[in-house]
Amino acid sequence: MSPDEKTVLVVDDEPTVLGTVRDGLTAHGYRVLGALDGETALQMAEAHQGSIALLLVDVVMPGLSGPEVARRLHATRPDTKLLYMSGFSTEVTVVHGVSAGDPLLVKPFSLETLGRKVKELLEHRSPFSRPPQPPGR
Repeated sequence: MSPDEKTVLVVDDEPTVLGTVRDGLTAHGYRVLGALDGETALQMAEAHQGSIALLLVDVVMPGLSGPEVARRLHATRPDTKLLYMSGFSTEVTVVHGVSAGDPLLVKPFSLETLGRKVKELLEHRSPFSRPPQPPGR
């Protein structure tokens, strides 16, 4: 699937960050849905007819935290992949519900890093999702 066939839901309470990330992902060929808060993001996801390949969400926001948005979205869209972003330390993100193994993009980041990380996550396939191979391969 090419990037232009994939939709990314971006959630950040900072309008400048949201706009920059939206522009960067659009430049990389993704469709972007953008929201300034968790409730709006969940409403957008509910109204969106197609699939949402990735949730890119800030960890610490007023109202719903990023992990809470992710948990609620996962209940209705279990195939949506997740990438957190935060300008806070790892210790702070853990306090807000991010697990040690969760993908995290640390702010500030370049648009090149953003594009590379999103592509990496969207192209990753679990080895368990592959069909079994005949012995000897």
